[in-house]
Amino acid sequence: MTLYVIVCATGPAPGVGDLVTQAQQQGWEVQVVATPLALGFIDVPALEELTGRPVRSRYRRPDEPKPPRPAAIVVAPASFNTVNKFALGIADTYPLGLLAEAPGLGIPVVVLPSLGEALWQRLPYQRSVAQLRAEGVRVLDPPTVTDPFPWHLALEHLSP
Repeated sequence: MTLYVIVCATGPAPGVGDLVTQAQQQGWEVQVVATPLALGFIDVPALEELTGRPVRSRYRRPDEPKPPRPAAIVVAPASFNTVNKFALGIADTYPLGLLAEAPGLGIPVVVLPSLGEALWQRLPYQRSVAQLRAEGVRVLDPPTVTDPFPWHLALEHLSP
């Protein structure tokens, strides 16, 4: 079963390989999808070697093969921007396009945010979290300890 890991441009993003490894140890085949800004945070060649798949960040061209449909999606680390756009249904990037349709397709989504308390307490963010949870998306509370980032929290809500 394929797990999509959507990585956003936040501080913990360079460590996303830890999440990939943990997911693989649980039996998942992992497809990494990066927001355009996250590409500057992650080691793309290392992730491609680890997963055996290209890191995706854009829509495929018609002549490119379709990737496998995900059985589940984890967004980690999730940014303030991505959580809010996801809740509003804004699909202006490939990762957000995947997220926009996932609840309607019945694909489980777990969101592990990485944001400071000032953003976490903002009313727009709280509204977005409530809306996503009402649609069945598992939005976890931002971790209070982020060094090391607790990647395992997202996986605790999934099973292959």
